[in-house]
Amino acid sequence: MRDFSQDHRWLSINTATLRRQQGAEVPLDLIIDQCAARGVRAISPWRDQVAAVGIDKVARQLKALDIELSGYCRGGFFPAADAAGLHAALDDNRRAIDEAKTLNAPCLVLVVGALPGAMQGQPAYKDITRARGEVRDGIAASLEYARTVGMPLAIEPLHPMQAAERACINTLEQALDLCDELDPLPTGKNGQGQPAGAPAALGIALDVYHCWWDPKLAQQITRAGQGSASRLLAYHVCDWLTPTRDLLNDRGMMGDGVVELKKLRGWVEAAGYAGYSEVEIFSTLNWWQRPGEETLATCIERHRGVV
Repeated sequence: MRDFSQDHRWLSINTATLRRQQGAEVPLDLIIDQCAARGVRAISPWRDQVAAVGIDKVARQLKALDIELSGYCRGGFFPAADAAGLHAALDDNRRAIDEAKTLNAPCLVLVVGALPGAMQGQPAYKDITRARGEVRDGIAASLEYARTVGMPLAIEPLHPMQAAERACINTLEQALDLCDELDPLPTGKNGQGQPAGAPAALGIALDVYHCWWDPKLAQQITRAGQGSASRLLAYHVCDWLTPTRDLLNDRGMMGDGVVELKKLRGWVEAAGYAGYSEVEIFSTLNWWQRPGEETLATCIERHRGVV
């Protein structure tokens, strides 16, 4: 494993972590300046934050500060109630791919969607098998375009508690099965499945918050690193609190919960991943109530000590 204890050069900040400070929304350009002031080399911004500032302005700011992206959040949400909705989702994902390319992101993260309307309490249908089929078709169509512009797509499996509202792909195994179907790769050069090389066109974003519980996690991480190209496109860290007060917006700071973070990073790096550990924390009741400088300083400290 890489030694993170001496610096934070492999720390990335998902900008959701700092989007609210002392209870107030903070614009992306200020978040980028805060990260730069603390020597953070990478971020992963959200599309709405980019749109609020302007993508050209964000691109210039990142270049001026020599900050790169560890990912771009997010595409996906493919299922829809009707053909018009399915088409609109594909159009939106094409725009997301173009935005990711403009910002020179290494991948576009996909939160694939589930039962349309469920987040508003009125699902258009209850057939999760249908939703998974629409996800499969949506990724296939988006991948066709993404290949033409050279933008890898990263499926992010979400915890089963979010299977109805946000993502009907809930395990790393499910995500990798889709990758193998839509983007088949030859095995490694020696046929033994050695750690892969360049990123695949379709891979996964592994978020420990969503996957730490999975009894097949170690096996599937190993699988993601086998073949001629790596499926491991992004690695997100935080912690799982006990008790969890809100299943969406009560993520823990690394080291405050029950996730064996060093063990998981060991598995990921053994599979060939050598990119950023991206801190992604939604925390209405805790970290979003604190000054951004405090949150950022704690991210740096925990990255060095427990990630």
